[in-house]
Amino acid sequence: MPAKPASASTSPTAAVTHSPFLLSLILFLGTLLLYLPTLNSDFVNYDDPAYVTHNPHVLHGLSWSNVVWAITATVEANWHPVTWISHMADVQLFGTNPRGHHAVNIALHGINVVLLFFLLRRATGYLMRSAMVAALFAVHPLNVECVAWVAERKSLLSMLFLLLALIAYGWFARRRTALRYTVVAALFAIGLAAKPMIVTLPILLLLWDYWPLRRIERLSGVSGATILKLMGEKLPLFALSAASAWITLYAQRSGGALGNTGLLPLGLRIGNAIYSYVEYVAKEIWPSGLAVFYPHPEDSLATWKVLLAAFLIVVISALAWLYRARRPYLIVGWLWYLVAMAPMIGVVQVGRQAMADRYAYLPFVGLFMIGVWGCCELFEQFRLSSFAKAAIAAGVLLAYASIAFVQIYYWHNSYTLFAHALQVTNRNGIAEDNFGDALMEMGRPDLAIPHFELAAEFIPQLSTAHYNLGVLLQQQNRWQQARREYELALQYTSDETEAAQAHSNLGFLLLDLNDPKEAEDQFTAALQFNPEKQNSLLGRGIAEYRQGKLDAAVADLSHANQINPLPQADFWLGRALEDQGNTEAAANAYTAALQLSPTMVDAKERLAALQGKHR
Repeated sequence: MPAKPASASTSPTAAVTHSPFLLSLILFLGTLLLYLPTLNSDFVNYDDPAYVTHNPHVLHGLSWSNVVWAITATVEANWHPVTWISHMADVQLFGTNPRGHHAVNIALHGINVVLLFFLLRRATGYLMRSAMVAALFAVHPLNVECVAWVAERKSLLSMLFLLLALIAYGWFARRRTALRYTVVAALFAIGLAAKPMIVTLPILLLLWDYWPLRRIERLSGVSGATILKLMGEKLPLFALSAASAWITLYAQRSGGALGNTGLLPLGLRIGNAIYSYVEYVAKEIWPSGLAVFYPHPEDSLATWKVLLAAFLIVVISALAWLYRARRPYLIVGWLWYLVAMAPMIGVVQVGRQAMADRYAYLPFVGLFMIGVWGCCELFEQFRLSSFAKAAIAAGVLLAYASIAFVQIYYWHNSYTLFAHALQVTNRNGIAEDNFGDALMEMGRPDLAIPHFELAAEFIPQLSTAHYNLGVLLQQQNRWQQARREYELALQYTSDETEAAQAHSNLGFLLLDLNDPKEAEDQFTAALQFNPEKQNSLLGRGIAEYRQGKLDAAVADLSHANQINPLPQADFWLGRALEDQGNTEAAANAYTAALQLSPTMVDAKERLAALQGKHR
């Protein structure tokens, strides 16, 4: 039912509530104002390094070679070229200053809020109801994760193109032409290339056909033939979904992100998925205890909780179906939530989380529609005044915005983020590991060790915890313990960079233990992952020198110096050349080492000894 236009005599407040443009402006500026503190936040140590701060392709900005890499890469267990290109553009514009990256996230969320408002108003004809749904989407605390986390740019971008595709679909529904359909498909494809969370769009469009577009009624009523016709119309979109799902599974399998079926068998995953569906609804209504990571309950989730959650899902679904004729928003909103959440609910487990706030970004739109349309009907039944309705709406928005504001603070840096996660969750190995890493960045490795130990205890297969423990134990000369941690890290890691560094660190540890042969093997293993890893070339050169393999040592140490001049490489190159009898070249190598590090005592002594022989 379209909203009534404002008359010339309406008050300024009434004029605002009847002006789509002013409402859009208020929604956009209100979103920016809420998230303004995010501009002072740092990058965090969870995914941000892999996506931006330690990613060499992203750090080199936009270039043709980097765009080609973005299109072909499946790193971080994902294929999302649009997201990679977006991060490259940020670096091109802002460098590694987090303020610019956060500003783009805030702007994208604000645009999504306005697009959602425009979409709902256009499709339903309701102005203020559409504005309220958009406002809830703008301020809900669970959406903070998508906005305040730079690495979650992918959710913002995929949502942007999904909303544009839905708007284009309404345009197509008014006049079905090949051009208009192509626009819908193109926007959907771009959204999938940002993040595959919108893979369910063809099914969401079928719901949209039922309500608010009511295409099913216009196409001769609800019947199997009508639904089949509309499904057939969407076959190209289903094909895009299938292709995206295949690419995603391939990327996640190759990146080692799919959960171990031995640790998380199908029964546990289904049980957690059922329970999570209800837990998300609870957090939508009462958003407390929010964390960047919720550990999977594995086999600790009580059966009665799963059964109760399943019962609630069935009851809600039955009620939505029962009232589908009079209140179609119930069945559409509820199925929107169930369907949109399905790829992320955890039946196909990616990572070790039970659920994630960011997964609610798209599905909660369905719940917001149910809440707003349902409350408006209740208000009409109780004949509440306009003032009472406005007061209730403002109170709800203010409550959610206040919680979101506090949640934004937790994203200030890695320390505040994971300190809070540890406060509101139990046995959280991921949070312990990242909190320990934050303490190391703050120069407090002494405080970090207990957190890495807890992380390894809670998640024995967590390679990063073992690696971090190995580094700290090695620094304390606790070599045998460090060796054990590195070996565990190598046993569990699927990350080539981490594996190369663990092999290299273990190689230097073995040099300290006077085992140059095994050290050489470790450095060789590291170089198989990255043949240009300078530290590994240096270490292997030293190990070769200690075994008397002088030619090999000269080759590796010279290679290390070609990558970047390094005083240690020059010194050990001098030792190898000296033992070969090439004293002139050895003296030059010691001199080069001293030019880079004038206080290197060993190089001074070796050079002085050579010069003394030639006097």
